Amino acid sequence: MLRRFRVIDVFGSQPFSGNPLAVVLDADGLSGEEMQRFARWMNLSETAFLLPPTSPSADYRVRIFTLARELPFAGHPTLGSCHAWLTAGGEPRGAELIIQECGTGLVPVRRRGATGLAFAAPPLLRSGPVEEALVQELATVLGIARDAIVDSQWVDNGPGWVGVLLTDAAAVLRLEPDFRRSSGGGSLDIGVVGPHPKGAECDLEVRAIFSDEHRAMREDPVTGSLNASLAQWLLAAGRATAPYVASQGTRLGRAGRVHIDQDVDGTVWVGGEAVTYVDGQIQI
Repeated sequence: MLRRFRVIDVFGSQPFSGNPLAVVLDADGLSGEEMQRFARWMNLSETAFLLPPTSPSADYRVRIFTLARELPFAGHPTLGSCHAWLTAGGEPRGAELIIQECGTGLVPVRRRGATGLAFAAPPLLRSGPVEEALVQELATVLGIARDAIVDSQWVDNGPGWVGVLLTDAAAVLRLEPDFRRSSGGGSLDIGVVGPHPKGAECDLEVRAIFSDEHRAMREDPVTGSLNASLAQWLLAAGRATAPYVASQGTRLGRAGRVHIDQDVDGTVWVGGEAVTYVDGQIQI
């Protein structure tokens, strides 16, 4: 049947510079297998399917699929799905927040300016220092000396991210990672971050390097989940102060901008722009 369909650019600072998301509205009746098949055909990092909520507190429900599996939560699909739901006529129950239901539970989203949105960072599933043997492994994969790593922490909010802090943004952009150097066979999800000089347009440079379903190395253009967990680590450690802006996707020719804020209660908000570029119907 014909279903409403959108392609939305998320976290971009100019046209076609963020991370694209395919969204199928009115996805009720589709099986998980059908959703996975369509996501694989779209060949984007994620595809989202909007459904009626099952929780009385939620405004809508979303299922998120990569090319290989369903995710309980992801950052740019959260903002893109919320944008699609609102622009399709969705009316949130509350005046201040939109409540998304997904595999991890309920995720609050709030408006940020005219076209932006921000989600509340979910709790970390794993945090704390990384064992030295793995830090050495990370340095080998990244092609740098061990002493080039300023700090490293587990920043896992679902995908399994391990965070690596380098001296500066230039060092982040110089990286030429190669999973073939890994003794573990390439199954790593690495978030690398380094500060830009004071007075620069952005405060931090971020790169997301991970292994796909074939254990091949990939780099994500702009990653909301990683920026969320990096912010929780860096703010708690005093290595960053909110608000700040992170740049991501530079080496891929993108210009992603992720805006980090923190409430007085400690809640970290991850925000960015969401713009619809394809609006129509699709047979699925």
